[in-house]
Amino acid sequence: MKKALLLVTLLFATAELYAQKDSLQLDENNEYVYYKVVSKPELSADSVYARAWKFAAALSKDAKPKKGKADKAFNVAGKFMNYTGTSLVRKESGEVSYTLNFQAADGRYKYKFGDFVYTPYKRDRYGNMVAVQGVHIDLKNLTSKYSQKEADDIYNQVATGCITTELRLKQAIDNNPPVMKRPEVKKVHTGNW
Repeated sequence: MKKALLLVTLLFATAELYAQKDSLQLDENNEYVYYKVVSKPELSADSVYARAWKFAAALSKDAKPKKGKADKAFNVAGKFMNYTGTSLVRKESGEVSYTLNFQAADGRYKYKFGDFVYTPYKRDRYGNMVAVQGVHIDLKNLTSKYSQKEADDIYNQVATGCITTELRLKQAIDNNPPVMKRPEVKKVHTGNW
């Protein structure tokens, strides 16, 4: 029974990993992007824009959102870490910086993660993982510097980071705080024997 359960779990995990790499798309400039258009007919463009701006301002303490060229649009830079190894001996392999472009209109909004740049990490003399100075690789050129297996792992982690940030953005726009389940408290009647 345990083997069957483990097999089913591994199959689902493998299917999810393959689906994440396919989440990244190539745009008209042959750049990798993660692009979505979301319909929200119950919200006005002003409220969607204000909520998304608030989310973007809290996204990174280093970068603040900048007003875009279009009406109700902004751009913000961000980054997330990439890891290598198994869960027990996992270490940072690099970081991916990106630009999030957001635009709101009445009844819908769109966002695009793009301008992905990978910065590899190496171990310094103190044993800490630090960024390699002067090495920045566009995601489209990743296969020229790394093997296909390593590049696929980085693509999957980029897609996972985009999906995670997307879910946080949607939650901020829906204005729903995270749901925390409270443990059920057992009540004891001390008057009954």
